[in-house]
Formats: sequence, structure tokens, C-alpha cells
Amino acid sequence: MTDHPAPETTTVYVVDDDAGMLESTQWLLESVGLQVKAYSDGRKFLDAITGRNLGCVVLDVRMPGLGGLNVQEELQKRGLNLPIIFVSGHADVPIVVRAFKSGAFDFIEKPFNEQLLLDSVQQALQEHHQIKGQQQGNVETENLLGTLTRRERDVFLPLAQGFTSREIADQLDVSVKTIDLYRARVMKRLGAERLPDVTGMAVAAGLLDPLNLRNEP
Repeated sequence: MTDHPAPETTTVYVVDDDAGMLESTQWLLESVGLQVKAYSDGRKFLDAITGRNLGCVVLDVRMPGLGGLNVQEELQKRGLNLPIIFVSGHADVPIVVRAFKSGAFDFIEKPFNEQLLLDSVQQALQEHHQIKGQQQGNVETENLLGTLTRRERDVFLPLAQGFTSREIADQLDVSVKTIDLYRARVMKRLGAERLPDVTGMAVAAGLLDPLNLRNEP
């Protein structure tokens, strides 16, 4: 039996150099049952974050040293796609535009409405879980496809595209009986019960364009 790593806990990371604001935001988020980690500057936060972290970031724009936009840029360089909710008491238009162009999830002016922040955090967490789930599913699909033999892969793709056993047999210059045998093996190996499951796996693995499927007559 394979040991699986323990799932990461979902955490809201709050980064703000204003000690009072940092404490009150942490208290607010914890009051609704969220796990929170608070940091007084951007560098400390970046030193603590890893690629396996789940959650979102509530990030102050203006901080001494490393500002919020610089933290956002550094996260992107590392390929860490945590949703970022910027908070700022000086939300001038160029900063807001730059934040959103760089992929910010939300931008909230201080002093902020507590419910507004809570709603934004919940939406950001929900979106991040959906993205992570899709990525995990794609990795598992790719691993499954990696177990196919070369001949099984030859059958898998036209099968996913919607070709019949006869058409695949003609393409590969083998008998229909042979294709039926490989077809059964492919579906069993992938744990697919129906042909649409095979198609879905090919699309998820990036092997098939969903707009380029064969239309059934």
C-alpha cells in the first residue's frame, strides 16, 4: 500500500506591516473558523511559503522593504498561484490596475467592511481548491496514460476521438478483432467504463482538442 502525503491545511496568509491591522484581520478570519498565519513583512512571508501551500493571501500594498506588488511578482516567479486579495488605504488607480493585470483576485480599500473581506476570502479559497483539484486530476490521468503500452496508445487516441473499431483497424492495418482486444485492454487499464470517459482523459491530458472531436453521424 502506497503512503500518500498528508493533505495541506487550507490557510489564509495575512501580510501587513500595521500591527493593529494585522491582529484585527487575523482575529476576524479566525472568528469564522479559518486557519490564519500572519506576517509583518513580505520577505518573512515569502521565506515561509512553499509550493504545497493551499489557501489565499490577504496582502497589504504599501509596506516598507518589499511592497505587496513585489510580493505578488515574486510568487509568480516561483509559480505559486495563491489567490491574492490586496488591501490598501491608498488605492490609487494605477496600483489597482497593475494588481489586477498581474492576476489579483480582489482589491479592497482600508478601512474595509468586515463582511466584504470575509466573502472575498471564501470565494478565493473556493476557486483555489477547484484549480488544485483539476491539476491533481490531470496528474493522475497522465500517470494512468503512462501505463499504456505503445500499441495501446495507438488505439487509445483514435478511440478517444470517436472512431469505430473498424476505422481504427483500417488505420493501423490490423484486424477488427485485434482492435477490440486492445480497446478492452485500454478501457480496463484506465478504469474507464464508457467511451466518453476515454475522451475526457485524452482532453484532460492535453492530447486531444475538445473542439476537434469526430462528430457521430
